[in-house]
Amino acid sequence: MSTDTAANLPQRIRNLVVVTIAAILSVALILGLQTRTPSASLSEMAEAAVPLETALTNGRPTLVEFYANWCTSCQAMAPDLQQLKADYGDRVNFSMLNVDNSKWLPEMLHYRVDGIPHFVFLNGAGSDAGAAIGEVPRAVLAENLDALLAHQPLPNVRAVGQASDVEAAIAPTADDPRSHGAQVVTPAS
Repeated sequence: MSTDTAANLPQRIRNLVVVTIAAILSVALILGLQTRTPSASLSEMAEAAVPLETALTNGRPTLVEFYANWCTSCQAMAPDLQQLKADYGDRVNFSMLNVDNSKWLPEMLHYRVDGIPHFVFLNGAGSDAGAAIGEVPRAVLAENLDALLAHQPLPNVRAVGQASDVEAAIAPTADDPRSHGAQVVTPAS
């Protein structure tokens, strides 16, 4: 072995160790990101939700959430709603109505949705039992669900937290692609 090769051997070993450690850390980082619990996605939650038509006819109490994907309060509450669905989903319908879809305008007007998230509690017969508006603690929603299941008056009938304004969603413009050709309805000022 030449003296040049012998002198470079410690440097080569050091480089090999650094490359090996970097590769191990990269693999650990990728695996760590893949096993992380995914955050609640409003779109995915809406796809998995019970359709309103089914919820109104299956005899179970229902929690209807009026939401929008752009609503930061809705996004902030998504993990709580996921947990509530995990806790109550076998006994309560969870239905989600996107305020950006003009299909839900009659329901928005009926339940007087002017801020989101807007939660409507319906008894098993589909009658309005109360509402909660905005970012409200999961415990408040759970108390209302417990009362709904026990056929008792809701303890937090009009709970109100931070909400996003929904006026713009009620009145899409004629050229708004979300209108899907629907007639534009402008609320009276």
